[in-house]
Amino acid sequence: MSLPEIQRRGFILVLSSPSGAGKTTITRRLVERDPALSLSVSVTTRPPRAGEIDGRDYHFIDRKRFDAMVIAGELLEQATVFGHSYGTPRAAVEVVLATGGDIVTDIDWQGTQQLKESVPHDLVSVFVLPPSTAALELRLRNRAQDSEAIVAARMAKAAEEMSHWSEYDYVIINNDIEASVAEAEAILRAERLRRTRRLGLADFVNRLRAG
Repeated sequence: MSLPEIQRRGFILVLSSPSGAGKTTITRRLVERDPALSLSVSVTTRPPRAGEIDGRDYHFIDRKRFDAMVIAGELLEQATVFGHSYGTPRAAVEVVLATGGDIVTDIDWQGTQQLKESVPHDLVSVFVLPPSTAALELRLRNRAQDSEAIVAARMAKAAEEMSHWSEYDYVIINNDIEASVAEAEAILRAERLRRTRRLGLADFVNRLRAG
């Protein structure tokens, strides 16, 4: 039971991983199961993949618009991956956090480093690892979204991406998707109880002590 005098500032839960390790699947499952969790919809200059919907999966924009958002300071973070740029819009995120809502997003290590600079106290970071390199390659091939050349490029980049695991608050080894989602849910529950996020807690404790 929550007390009305104790409010909570929201936070951003970031999941990063090499392509194919499961960050996007975990992110979607969390949003489906938790009505208090919002999905941050990034902007990107890449074209939509089959089945993707503008405004749900990404905001698909052109390079001119993306560059204008960068110049205007409208992005909390931005990165270029395989020739396409991605970014997290600032305004929508700040509204949700200020009203006690939580946001989940899947971005790479470059974007996570930028969020550490822009919202250091509102960030919870999770790195998702595959159980093996062979499993990662198999997942990339099974999803059938990319050409052989792109699969090879993603595999070549995976080792460098995984070298950033120690920069994150938590690590999930995604051997089983249901177990991995459960671990991410446990992280959410714990972070929602973090003392520093609970506004008004000090006054509440002082009143308790005063009788």
